[in-house]
Formats: sequence, C-alpha cells, structure tokens
Amino acid sequence: MAHFAKIGVGNIVETVIVVDNDIAVTEQAGIDFIKKLYPKDPSVWKQCSYNNNRRKQFAGIGYTYDSE
Repeated sequence: MAHFAKIGVGNIVETVIVVDNDIAVTEQAGIDFIKKLYPKDPSVWKQCSYNNNRRKQFAGIGYTYDSE
C-alpha cells in the first residue's frame, strides 16, 4: 500500500491516507487519484513510506514536511 501525506499551511502534515499500489504505480499517479477524490481541495500531497523506503521518515499528523 502507498501512503500519502496531505501538507497544509506551514508545511504541517494534516492527514495521511493509503492508496492501493495498483493505483499508485508512481507518486504522480497516486496524487492524481487523490485529486480526483477531492477535486476542490488545493492541498499538496506527498508520498511517504511506512518503512522509510521513500523520504526520510513516515509522515505523522502534526509533523512538519521538510522538502530537503
């Protein structure tokens, strides 16, 4: 399963959702799927990894997203 973090104001993680790997074959494919689910939500979504395979650590609600 692919995990995606919703990045809000101040780069704070607001929520994390799960998207099936068959849909999220790439990060962009997962983001496109989420944007279809929430078409009026202008938020930024970033894929994260529960086992730290993607980005430094798993995103938790209230964590700060650091693009570096």
